Amino acid sequence: MSRSSLENPVFVVYAIAASIMVLKIMGQGWMTVYRMLKSDSGLASPEDLRPGLINKTPRQEQLDLNDYVDRSRRMHRNDLENIPAFLAMGLIFVTIDPSLLAAQLLFYGFVVARLLHAVAYATKQSHEVRATFYTVGSVIVIYMALHSLFVLLTAG
Repeated sequence: MSRSSLENPVFVVYAIAASIMVLKIMGQGWMTVYRMLKSDSGLASPEDLRPGLINKTPRQEQLDLNDYVDRSRRMHRNDLENIPAFLAMGLIFVTIDPSLLAAQLLFYGFVVARLLHAVAYATKQSHEVRATFYTVGSVIVIYMALHSLFVLLTAG
């Protein structure tokens, strides 16, 4: 049985967690677009002021910072800074053949931590609240990296 097949329950857990995290990244991008359209502001680049089908009468103030849009943009950037490391490390972690329980706790733990981080960010919770959820996710990825590195260096 290949470790990266649907016959391997650890890989299935990873694939589920990874799919949710990819949807989170992509969904956050769409949320930013939605907020820009809804507020008719928060555009990111000067060329966005060219008239088009959606923005027929652009205005200079559409480039002004809008926290409603920028908060979503910051959340997206945060996802892009954190989720790819999980995607890469999770796949490597699958190759060292961890127990199913360990994989479930780590993979789903990361997903829950990132989703709670998003809720905390979207609802303007304190930095300490966001940092708590970030720390949980970060420690999970660091643990997987260190554990994998140990297994890989001592194999053979």
